[in-house]
Amino acid sequence: MLDKKKDIRALTKEQLRDFFVENGDKAFRGNQVYEWLWSKSLHTFEDMTNISKQTREMLEANFVINHIKVDSMQKSADGTIKNGIKLHDGLVVESVLIPTKKRTTACVSSQVGCSLDCKFCATSRLKRMRNLNPDEIYDQVVIIDQQSRLYHNRKLTNIVFMGMGEPLMNYKNVLKSIEMITSPEGLGMSSKRITVSTSGVPKMIKMMADEEVKFGLAVSLHSAIDEVRTSIMPFNTTFPLKDLRESLEYWYEKTKRTVTYEYIVWEGINDKKEDITALVDFCKAVPCKVNLIEYNPIDDGEFQQASSSAINNYISNLEMNDITVNVRKSRGKDIDAACGQLANKA
Repeated sequence: MLDKKKDIRALTKEQLRDFFVENGDKAFRGNQVYEWLWSKSLHTFEDMTNISKQTREMLEANFVINHIKVDSMQKSADGTIKNGIKLHDGLVVESVLIPTKKRTTACVSSQVGCSLDCKFCATSRLKRMRNLNPDEIYDQVVIIDQQSRLYHNRKLTNIVFMGMGEPLMNYKNVLKSIEMITSPEGLGMSSKRITVSTSGVPKMIKMMADEEVKFGLAVSLHSAIDEVRTSIMPFNTTFPLKDLRESLEYWYEKTKRTVTYEYIVWEGINDKKEDITALVDFCKAVPCKVNLIEYNPIDDGEFQQASSSAINNYISNLEMNDITVNVRKSRGKDIDAACGQLANKA
């Protein structure tokens, strides 16, 4: 049976201060506890050494700290680390540390399972069981930062919300986690080092623009032709490209921030001239760059990586139209930690 006590990290600093005042203590005690919980990422009340034993026992009687645990860890030959993260209720998500020569990146999950139905992604085959809380997202970053320091001798430099789940379907908790990750009272990371990747939820993209967020936006696009995109990402019938394009124009008007398009080219699906022409046209809506991503199979053979000539056709046509294009080689494929593979064998 799950503990019915409230998770203390669901409280704001002000609520913690009020709790102590209501229980006959000083308000500043709330500041001390808040620091232990967030900037020091402590998981037990017993280790809060600058507060009395009596106060620690009071906290223990009223609250829990629902921290995550690394249930399994796999290391790739290229240095990538995939974590199986067990949550307080026994559910599991995965997160990944991706090292390169210049940076280490945390790929974090935002949902248990996924709200959407992309046919090429292993995670989408899991039903969405629940959203992650802000502290559960935050804890993934803390753990990967520790791993980066331990195994690669440097602190974490970047964060991408590209793990399990659709971040914009967990909008409130994702933004709260970013607020704490970037806060001086949390991890103090720069918003410019964070990218939220979405399959494209126009209403929520506009909402982010209205809130003038400072992090980057990436869109998992994969086709700029509605019929093709719907065949591989069925939710496109609900959020068609016209609406997506309009929301991105709104995003850029409000934030002046470039959009990144994530794009996989598959044989026989989106490797034709008309697919390239449609992408070039879509890219002209707002300043952007395109990441052509290597496809990572999920064992059913329905999708096959396009030929190198098809990839080169994309590159030459994008560059001819002054659109920045990068080819991203996948990392961690040998442990199913690459893009689209999370939960493949969970």
